[in-house]
Amino acid sequence: MFRKVFGKTKQDANPLPTLHKLNETLEMLEKKEKLLGKKAAAEVEKAKQFTQAKNRSSAIKCLKRKKLYEQQIEQLGNFQLRIHDQMIMLESANATTETVDALRSGTAVMKAMNKTTNIDDLERTMDEINDQTESMKQIQEALSAPVGAAADFDEDELEAELEELEDAELEDEFFQPATTAPATSRWPFERLFHIQLLAYTGRTLIN
Repeated sequence: MFRKVFGKTKQDANPLPTLHKLNETLEMLEKKEKLLGKKAAAEVEKAKQFTQAKNRSSAIKCLKRKKLYEQQIEQLGNFQLRIHDQMIMLESANATTETVDALRSGTAVMKAMNKTTNIDDLERTMDEINDQTESMKQIQEALSAPVGAAADFDEDELEAELEELEDAELEDEFFQPATTAPATSRWPFERLFHIQLLAYTGRTLIN
């Protein structure tokens, strides 16, 4: 049904020329209505003049012509209503046709896009991205790993050696003669206890 109504609108009938013609006809009817209104008003004035002149028959004829003009005016008013109704229907049909054409164009574009990009291609592309990302991670890990002699170092052994150096430095500072009053507040309680323990152990070994 929609195909019969909207399928060949642009090829078979363009509403714009028809709307233009209807608008011209409407303007013509409005001008004619105004002219008949002036004629009806003129007949009323003539009827008044004949009434003042006691010419009753001529006044009646003027009123009859006025009635005829009024009937034509009413008829022209009905014509204008018909034309207005036709113009509204054509404008609505034109808007509907344009909407259907736009939707049809959008559907065609979506179909073309789906042909060029389907779900299989998308999944394949995502797999390739994941593979490349994993490869890049492996390359970065390989570049950041220690090589040569540094790769053979024992981290635990290095930590133990560093602690021995720190203990020796603390012991030297403890047995060094103090030139000023000791500032015990500079050392935390754990550090002082560690130094005293080292000193006691050293004296025991000497004795």
